[in-house]
Formats: sequence, structure tokens, C-alpha cells
Amino acid sequence: MLFGQSLFQSVLDRLDAEEEDKSGRDDAAHRIRGLNVSFAATVFGGEPPASARPDDAYVDNLGNEIPLTEVRLEPEQKEPEPPLMPDYLARTSREEVAAELAISSKSTLQSLHEKRRAFAKANHPDSVAPPFREQATTRMMIANQLIDEAIRRQAR
Repeated sequence: MLFGQSLFQSVLDRLDAEEEDKSGRDDAAHRIRGLNVSFAATVFGGEPPASARPDDAYVDNLGNEIPLTEVRLEPEQKEPEPPLMPDYLARTSREEVAAELAISSKSTLQSLHEKRRAFAKANHPDSVAPPFREQATTRMMIANQLIDEAIRRQAR
């Protein structure tokens, strides 16, 4: 509070005093204090000066001519060749997968789990290209069935 008035009230009083001073002058009626002349001219219907155009802001820095950039056309991109299917994914029969796993009557429970992990690491559908996921899934299903059967046989 300034001298018994709030700050807001003192600002209002000052603005009223300025308005009374300006009411006697007509030339300042359309002028806004603190604003750029070009902005005020634009707001009140006048034309802004040529230098106030946004596209002319950096003409002095560019020089007389604006350099043209060359448009370069990129060569046609060939579609990538589809990936080749690895040979092992073509082996989807039960006998071929069993031969890869090499399950024998001497296989222990621990060795069967290790074979499952190793086979999954090499053949998991998420590790092959999308066109070959069906073959990888088939191989994983067969391997899991064979290992599960071997585990059941050992449990007896």
C-alpha cells in the first residue's frame, strides 16, 4: 500500500490523471504509448512500412539475389529383396526335428531342459523374419512335444 492506497488503486489513479491530460489533445488520441508505430498503423487500418513485412526482414543479410537451391531427385529405390529362408526352417517333420534334438534314453531331465532352451534360442519365431514365422512355430511346437514326451517317460 502506498500512502494509504493499494498498489492497484494508485495505478488506476495515475491512469485517470493521464487520461485527463490527454483529453485536451486530439493528435494523441489514436496513438498507443509504448507500441511500435508499424504495429499501431496496422491495427488502425494504415499500411505498415515496407521494411515491416516479415518476408523482407532479412533482405539486407541476403544481398541482392536470393540463391536458388537445386532440387535433387533421389534415384528410384528398389524394393528390398525378400529374405531367404534358412535351410533348417524347411525341416518341419517330426523325424527331422527329433534328429536335431538327439533325444535318447540316456538324456537326463537337466539335459532335456538344456536342449529345449538351446532349440528355442536357435528357432524361436521372434528371431526369424516374418515370412518364416509359421515354419519356426511348427518346429518349436514339435520340439516341445518331443521333449515333453521324453520327460513323461522318465517320470515313470
